[in-house]
Amino acid sequence: MVKPVGRAFLIVMDSVGCGGAPDAAAFGDEGSNTLGHIAQACAEGRADVGRRGPLKLPNLDRLGLGAAIRLASGAASPGLAAVPEGLWGAATEVSKGKDTPSGHWELAGVPVPWDWTYFPDTLPAFPDDIVAEVCRLAGTEGILGNCHASGVPIIAEHCEAHLRTGWPICYTSADSVFQIAAHEEAFGLERLLKLCHDLAPLLHARKVGRVIARPFTGGCGDFRRTSNRKDFAIAPPAPTLLDWVHGTGRATHAIGKIGDIFSMRGIGSLHKGKSDADLFEHLVRFGAEAEPGSLTFANFVEFDTLYGHPRDVAGYARALEWFDAGLPRFFANLRPGDLAIFTADHGNDPTFRGTEHTRERVPVVGWGLGLREVGLRGFVDVGVSVAAHLSVQTQGPGRSFL
Repeated sequence: MVKPVGRAFLIVMDSVGCGGAPDAAAFGDEGSNTLGHIAQACAEGRADVGRRGPLKLPNLDRLGLGAAIRLASGAASPGLAAVPEGLWGAATEVSKGKDTPSGHWELAGVPVPWDWTYFPDTLPAFPDDIVAEVCRLAGTEGILGNCHASGVPIIAEHCEAHLRTGWPICYTSADSVFQIAAHEEAFGLERLLKLCHDLAPLLHARKVGRVIARPFTGGCGDFRRTSNRKDFAIAPPAPTLLDWVHGTGRATHAIGKIGDIFSMRGIGSLHKGKSDADLFEHLVRFGAEAEPGSLTFANFVEFDTLYGHPRDVAGYARALEWFDAGLPRFFANLRPGDLAIFTADHGNDPTFRGTEHTRERVPVVGWGLGLREVGLRGFVDVGVSVAAHLSVQTQGPGRSFL
């Protein structure tokens, strides 16, 4: 096989869904549409904090973002009406979740073959044996929280008790997660990471998707969560796109959370940062430096964590516009024969009820192949198509749209 000169960039805009999932009602998410509702709020002047007017995403829209939203949800989005010039379509998930591992694994060609374990929305939320194991590993007499919660409010509620007792703050959500928040200095960052690392095998055996360390600093009145978050995710059930490419001897570069999500499987180099701005600089750099035939797989998480979960519509719009405005720098470094695909792993509609992810279709728009409508596809088709572009043999379901 002749080694291709073209490269592939798979870029996940975390939680940037576009509505229309056919099974959304089963998840309590019927009517959610992250991009569509943000665009509507902007057009109606309900997102004029740090920005003004209609949602402005000219670069993604030129590729086909507005068309992808219309295809996925059946609704037009104000301000996103450009005639597509790139690869465009939308994708539907089959895995039984609306979480980070499910979305990313399926985008990389591997649907989740099991049902995740979720903790009940009760007080307490966790079984006694799990609580006992956390206490044993942490060397404490108890835990705080033990409920469904969003990260910032649960820390605010228990910060004083945490600093006084040293007990970890443990909470969950509608996702299959066990999250532990602790103060970086008072509790210790390395101690927190070791606690999560040592607890993960017990929870993974029960099909809980992730144990997440959520460190924070500062006083109880002015604390902030830090960039030292770490996800201890259950390993993918089969080789993914990263393994397929890495197994041929090609370079694979991971940006952001990708290393955590895939348990470092198939990853040649990992590049993190303190913010999405740092991660974007990595993406621009790899646009210039990535090797022929390589795969660069990136996740931009702040759409989800900073704006989706807190239901900050204006903040989400600002983040989208910032990301779009930076894309010409990335595109300027790409070469003939390259393919860059922009997609998402689930939704997190900031106009929707609650604070959780939303079950949505996701946009699939791409640079490098000219105008190409790919229609409604499965998540798995994205990974298979990237593999096809790189002339790499696939090992799972899916059908290339190339």
